[in-house]
Amino acid sequence: MKAALITGITGQDGSYMAELLLTKGYRVIGAVRDMQNAKETLPTALMQRVELVVWDMLDQCRMAEILAEYRLTEIYNLAAYSSGTGMFNDAVDIGEVNGLAVARILDAIRTVDANIRFCQASSSEMFGNALESPQLEATPFRPRTPYGAAKLYAHSMIQIYRQHYGLYGCSAILFNHESPRRGLGFVTRKITHAVAKIKLGLVNELCLGNLDARRDWGFAGDYVRAMWLMLQHPDADDYVVATGETHSVRELCEIAFGHFNLDYRDYVREDSASYRPIESIQLVGNSKKARNQLGWIPEIGFHEMVSRMVDADLRKLIEQPGATKIGVS
Repeated sequence: MKAALITGITGQDGSYMAELLLTKGYRVIGAVRDMQNAKETLPTALMQRVELVVWDMLDQCRMAEILAEYRLTEIYNLAAYSSGTGMFNDAVDIGEVNGLAVARILDAIRTVDANIRFCQASSSEMFGNALESPQLEATPFRPRTPYGAAKLYAHSMIQIYRQHYGLYGCSAILFNHESPRRGLGFVTRKITHAVAKIKLGLVNELCLGNLDARRDWGFAGDYVRAMWLMLQHPDADDYVVATGETHSVRELCEIAFGHFNLDYRDYVREDSASYRPIESIQLVGNSKKARNQLGWIPEIGFHEMVSRMVDADLRKLIEQPGATKIGVS
């Protein structure tokens, strides 16, 4: 039986990865910072099938002990630190967790078992002020935030450990990926959650920034499948994971509100304080390499993803204790 450790298992990507690996017969170990919080956060069905272990991204010695104890086959590093809408707050902590911690994991693998395969959830934020569009693996990196810079350090260390020590390390350069499990701090979930509340009569408007801002948005479940495919390939490499198409915040609103036959223009207000200018070079990924070498194809389209998110948010609100007291019947 293969054994995989997932950091960030309580997050969107981690929970989808755990479910995928369980269907493939893996022993799944979830590396968590807070055991009690993890037990309260993970769905009961998943909690009953995974093993949890306390993991400190700053403690390399403990990392090595865990790697040796569980005799791991694969590691998926899906944990990341982000703070502030511009990813500028807490730059030192972001550097520690998103950058240096990856070097610690790689070194623990090197010293404990060099056969462990490692996949890093990297980010399109590494491209930053991109020089070309769409972006692919050879596009120069120009990060514009501490988050992007830390991710680039981790990406570079993976390449160094792969080339110098022969470790099997892959970097998944993930573009925006969403799902009903996305946090409320992200614009996609902010919109779908607000639509559900408007449908139930709980609020009557939604304030957003630039409605014409565009992103390459894919479904998180498809993206974790790409990461799994990377570690099944004979050779370790880095891959852009993206849909190759962009959609505007306005389109997202049209689909989300339209799912309940509502016109977004009746509810959405543009907030100048949250306004972001359009990028001169659009961030959109070219995933030709992943499609050709891994056979990866995204299965859930943008429209279906947004509809799923709206439906999920509506269910969550209806299922809340006391829902009947706020106009839900």
